[in-house]
Amino acid sequence: MDANFRTKVVRVNIPPDCNVIFGHSHFIKTVEDLYEALVTGSPALKFGIAFCEASQKRLIRTDGNDEDLIKQASTAAFDVACGHSFFVYMKDGFPINVLQRVKAVDEVCRIYCATANPLEVIVAETQQGRGVLGVIDGEAPLGIETPEDKKERGDFLRKIGYKR
Repeated sequence: MDANFRTKVVRVNIPPDCNVIFGHSHFIKTVEDLYEALVTGSPALKFGIAFCEASQKRLIRTDGNDEDLIKQASTAAFDVACGHSFFVYMKDGFPINVLQRVKAVDEVCRIYCATANPLEVIVAETQQGRGVLGVIDGEAPLGIETPEDKKERGDFLRKIGYKR
């Protein structure tokens, strides 16, 4: 068996008004089940789904309720090109509003990240195909929060409605 592989870093484009959920699943039915989880979890949510089929026709399978977000998700899935991985691009909502529903989809094996930060996917490539080694979600910390930073964090959470 040839154990040679190479690694590649793929930058994922995330528009300023979007969030992304990047995960791994195991079956072509993922697209339909993710659609149902998202649309019933947050009716105002706009989203696009792309799933990398790992056998049969090996297509990027898509669905969603916003054509631009479907295109964004499809581009990310095609660029990363790791079997059975999926991208959900969303706006008018946040991953926190639907993440438990996404995790509860029977085909979902793992969530790599849910983010609006700059995102890079570390990919391994062998003769058989490609797999996800990990993700770089955002940037490295610059320091440790101060009491003023804690107050600012609390104020922000109140401003966006996540704390009273």
